[in-house]
Amino acid sequence: MAKSSFLKAGHTPTLFAAFLYFDLAFMVWVLLGPLGVQIAASLHLSPMQKGMMVATPILSGAILRVVMGLLVDQIKPKLAGAIGQLIVIATLFVAWQAGIHSYDQVLILGIFLGVAGASFAAALPLASRWYPAEHQGTAMGIAGAGNTGTAFAALITPSLAVAYGWTNVFGIALIPLIPAFVIYMLLAKDAPESPAPKSWAEYLSVLKDKDAWWFMFFYSVTFGGFVGLASSLPIYFNTQYGLDAKTAGFFTAACVFAGSIVRPVGGNVADRIGGVKSLTSMYSLAAVFIATVSFAPGSVWGALTLFMLAMLCLGMGNGAVFQLVPQRFRKEIGVMTGLVGMAGGIGGFYLASSLGFFKQITGSYQSGLLIFAALAVIALAGLSGVKKRWRTTWGAAHLTAAKI
Repeated sequence: MAKSSFLKAGHTPTLFAAFLYFDLAFMVWVLLGPLGVQIAASLHLSPMQKGMMVATPILSGAILRVVMGLLVDQIKPKLAGAIGQLIVIATLFVAWQAGIHSYDQVLILGIFLGVAGASFAAALPLASRWYPAEHQGTAMGIAGAGNTGTAFAALITPSLAVAYGWTNVFGIALIPLIPAFVIYMLLAKDAPESPAPKSWAEYLSVLKDKDAWWFMFFYSVTFGGFVGLASSLPIYFNTQYGLDAKTAGFFTAACVFAGSIVRPVGGNVADRIGGVKSLTSMYSLAAVFIATVSFAPGSVWGALTLFMLAMLCLGMGNGAVFQLVPQRFRKEIGVMTGLVGMAGGIGGFYLASSLGFFKQITGSYQSGLLIFAALAVIALAGLSGVKKRWRTTWGAAHLTAAKI
């Protein structure tokens, strides 16, 4: 597929604005993960409390993605995204000025940080509506590469916390967020062919379609694995291998960056060979890598390698899922992005909270990792079961323009 054809197909300034918004929102969404070691030490948290601390923003973001998806269809993606950014900026300002002094307060902060995670349901439709079916994987992959924000959070925030104190990190995060909001308002533009707002009955009718549930499940594994590990790995590397907060952040950043940077690649590969084929490979490999790392390799470098490989597969899988969703639900892309994104967040909440839970009751992370690897196998089996029907029904209509 020619590069020029993609550049001419949509609106590049909006695509960039969607990426920038998504990138910084994701950086904020997972802040409690990279800061987890320092916060846990300061507030004297148990393993289960650590798990809930990093999992709460993920669950909140999952639920709020549905709200954001509905808002996108009612007032269009640009305005919905702007509202979300202002709420996040206000939240960080309050946390910075008032401070966080207890476990309950950190959970409340996590709930509000979930608004940043809901950016998914605004940024992706903002970009998607500008591009035709044959470019959906690439466009959604580029916008979705804002996942790299999680890598920046893991790389930078532990060092900032050491230098300035972890509470001040919330104020420092405002430095990129405010100019990014201005850039977003200047560059982003709603697509001229945005679908008309739907009634509440029409929103609910999407859930009557079994394909909607399949996409929700598939994304709960790919994105759930990605964001769950992104939030949990700083604490994992600190607890399992005794790395200090900064080093654990560096190791986590390597894993997250690997999974983030390949999301556009996953979308482009899915455009070329079809999302089903791409996902089949990704689920298979991710299950192997996650199951293997559950046995806690003696070398931290071995664990790092396995987590990076798993994140590569999950990141490419994220791009592949969203090569398929706009083809199947183009008219309902706003609400479907919210629903599928919610499912991804729930998967991440499960993984992050279960790792803390199993660590506390068994003394090991193994059970949590093995169960998630099993979910990848179940997703693979489900994909094998639906691919023939997809290719002979709704997929057949796109054979001349896009592959499934």
